[in-house]
Amino acid sequence: MKTYSTKAKDIERKWWVIDAADRTLGKVATEVANLLMGKHKPLYAPYIDTGDYVVVVNAAKVKVTGKKTEQKIYYRYSGYPGGLKSPSFKEVFNKNPARVIELAVKGMLPHNRLGRAMFKKLKVYPGDEHPHQAQAPLRHAGETKGAE
Repeated sequence: MKTYSTKAKDIERKWWVIDAADRTLGKVATEVANLLMGKHKPLYAPYIDTGDYVVVVNAAKVKVTGKKTEQKIYYRYSGYPGGLKSPSFKEVFNKNPARVIELAVKGMLPHNRLGRAMFKKLKVYPGDEHPHQAQAPLRHAGETKGAE
């Protein structure tokens, strides 16, 4: 018996649409990261990009729990003295709601060139509309809390 190794030609990529309206930021980000990495596929291998394309809509309606709107801070440093910027969640969310989801997902992907390739397959939109209808994206069921 030989060990099977996933090859790039064996990978079939699908397009998924995830609705982030009234869902927790972390749960949406986890779901998106798993789809981007390909962990939902039997062909998954950690050393190759087996993931699918993901379109997130309604990013402006995503929820956070607790006091994160005031207390969560996104740090970035330019490398120069005095170059530390530290906007709060509320400031980043008001300026660009899609950025909040992108940052959450980026932190869950590998921090190397493979992770950067996976991140390029993520498309986030603040509203209901997206320009990817031609790819015939599938609706991802995700977690529907309280929908019994």
